[in-house]
Amino acid sequence: MRLLLLSLAAAVSFSLHAADTPPLQAGAATSNITPELGGDIVGGFLPFPATHIHDELNARCLVLDDGKTKLALVVCDLLGLHRSVSVKARELIEKETGIPAANVLISGTHTHSAVSALGGPVRFYSSDLELTAYQQFVARRIADGVRRALNLLRPAEIAFGRVDVPEHVHIRRWFLKEGTMPPNPFGKIDKVKMNPGAGSPSLLEPAGEPDPTVSFIAVREPGGRLISVYSAYSLHYVGGVGGGHISADYYGYFCEALKRLQVNGNDDPPFVGIMANGTSGDANNNNFRNPQPRKKQYEQMRYVAEDVAAKVNEAVAKVKWESSAPLTSRYRELPVAWRKIPEDLIAWAKETEKNTPRIQGKADLPLAYAGRVQRLAEASPETKFPVQIFRIGDICIGSSPCETFAETGVEFKKRSPFEKSFMVELAHGYYGYMPTPRHFELGGYETWPGTNNLEPQASVKMMDALLEMAKEVK
Repeated sequence: MRLLLLSLAAAVSFSLHAADTPPLQAGAATSNITPELGGDIVGGFLPFPATHIHDELNARCLVLDDGKTKLALVVCDLLGLHRSVSVKARELIEKETGIPAANVLISGTHTHSAVSALGGPVRFYSSDLELTAYQQFVARRIADGVRRALNLLRPAEIAFGRVDVPEHVHIRRWFLKEGTMPPNPFGKIDKVKMNPGAGSPSLLEPAGEPDPTVSFIAVREPGGRLISVYSAYSLHYVGGVGGGHISADYYGYFCEALKRLQVNGNDDPPFVGIMANGTSGDANNNNFRNPQPRKKQYEQMRYVAEDVAAKVNEAVAKVKWESSAPLTSRYRELPVAWRKIPEDLIAWAKETEKNTPRIQGKADLPLAYAGRVQRLAEASPETKFPVQIFRIGDICIGSSPCETFAETGVEFKKRSPFEKSFMVELAHGYYGYMPTPRHFELGGYETWPGTNNLEPQASVKMMDALLEMAKEVK
């Protein structure tokens, strides 16, 4: 009788414990966001019309459910998306699925061969915008993708992993030998240059260190096939596309390559690979010290994608799987200020616009920045700067709405109360580049007014908020 009572007590205790820690569920899906031909491809100083779809653009979606809370992670094949697109998409998701807007993380990859989801010329300088037809389409398709992922929820195990892939990512901001720095568009001399000539004899040393780590979250059916892998790598777009071509760049190629590596990746429901951009505002795929021959059109991005996918796939095979993961989120909009434009710079901008001839089809940097400077000087009163924290078990993701420098992402990993931490950039908006205060002193493309749109302390305020929110969910 005593043994029977002990057995019953143990069974009740186990049952109560199981109720406290419900099993994790996960579902993943893709949602096509490829635009019509004819829209403006953005990424350079002069937009140009899309004439061909080389490969489809997608919103790739992962939904997690711990029995109490649902989180949705979405990565879009876009240069970036305006805050108002994220607001609309999350409104639709909350209305149609019940997942709170604060529990949805939406980011762009930063492919430079996509039609703009940023809006018109004032896109950087206003946090609220009436959506274009394409922006409405993107918001709708993001919501559809999350609904589809929700439809596919099933019991899951989760794991975190990292793998270093340093060979593809290099700092693009360089100190040059004295007397070799060209003037910037404002007629001043910076201390560093973005994208100096690869192999140039003027090179001294890079102005920072890249982040070579791919961080990832993997989910699988218990003991079985993979559902999805959500990855983040601090690598700018690779490029090398055809003229007028729409392409998801290496981000989309990575997802397809990782899918091909799964024995049953096309089974129903299919595996969904996801690649977010980490913190790559000062890094890219060019080895400036030891330049390598660039491959032909599309070959370089395919080479990078397949190599990174293979290394991530190897790392997935070594992870430790867990059957539960408490889910929590925090979302804030910070009082970060727009960059202040001094009167002498406004006077320069007006004089430049007045005296510079317009040549059809040719970009003039001083003229381009003259327009940006004046629009930034008339920016909306508040930025509504969005930042977010996701806790997924013992994993923590922090977000930034900017092209964020690698050292910021590394700092977050080191200072986060979660050992398993990483950042995703271009989330919930596009506010331009966000250098650290140290880089403002150095100058260079990423710090110019009109490329950088926020106050010099923006990265500090963002980091303080992220760490505070991470401590809250810890």
